[in-house]
Amino acid sequence: MIIISKKYIDKVLDALIGVLLFATLGVVAGLAVSGRQYIAVQSCEWGLHFEQENTMPTPNMTDRQLNGYGAYFHGDLGKKELYITFDAGYENGYTPQILETLKKHGATAAFFVVGPYIEENPEIIQQMVEDGHIVGNHSYSHPDMRYKSREEFVRELEKTAAVFKEVTGRDMPKFYRPPQGKFSTDNLRWAQREGYTTVLWSSAYVDWNTDDQPSHAYAYEKIDRRTFDGAVFLLHSTSSTNAEILDKQLTKWEEMGYIFKSVADLPRANGFAG
Repeated sequence: MIIISKKYIDKVLDALIGVLLFATLGVVAGLAVSGRQYIAVQSCEWGLHFEQENTMPTPNMTDRQLNGYGAYFHGDLGKKELYITFDAGYENGYTPQILETLKKHGATAAFFVVGPYIEENPEIIQQMVEDGHIVGNHSYSHPDMRYKSREEFVRELEKTAAVFKEVTGRDMPKFYRPPQGKFSTDNLRWAQREGYTTVLWSSAYVDWNTDDQPSHAYAYEKIDRRTFDGAVFLLHSTSSTNAEILDKQLTKWEEMGYIFKSVADLPRANGFAG
């Protein structure tokens, strides 16, 4: 019997995920979904290829392709700045600890949430707002937005923004992250016309499987290797590992000279006035 170590399996899976994410899905041509015809658009599943440690990875869409639509995935590559973002599809009990750790370090983050998360966790949303974090729009129902009509796309954003205002009494900040990292150029255009900045990411690791959380050592290694000036980190607030390592990781970044920036600074960091 051949015994393969978990560490080896993790490395293989990580590599395969990187390859799959890096693949651009190409052109979606006249797809019929739920009885409706959709016009052909450029479609993408956001992906990154990490070639060298502590260096910006190679994306499957360039700054030139993204920035004109008000979409960004990194900050200023010449400054010791990091952008911390969390995706929150549901609450798993770790966000209060994450918020407490961020407050301890005076670190600003962005939380991209779906509509039901806001409805089910109003106190946590209020705390995010009071602590100065950005609560971004991750759609209402987390669908594959590539196959939505413009009306359906806008409705997903508007419904989430409406429940945010019901809970907080404030307008939702105009920052959007595509569910599953899947989008079309039409999606980017529609989001921009609705006043949204689309925020992708340039650093992440396999942290989302709540049934198989990475060890602290694995997480530190991956995050350290994918830290570079201007990186936008994607973490999941459902991760017990992230909640447990965040204090030490923030301390290490601070010791490296990094400051934590708001995603509101991304356009300026990419040379845009917005």
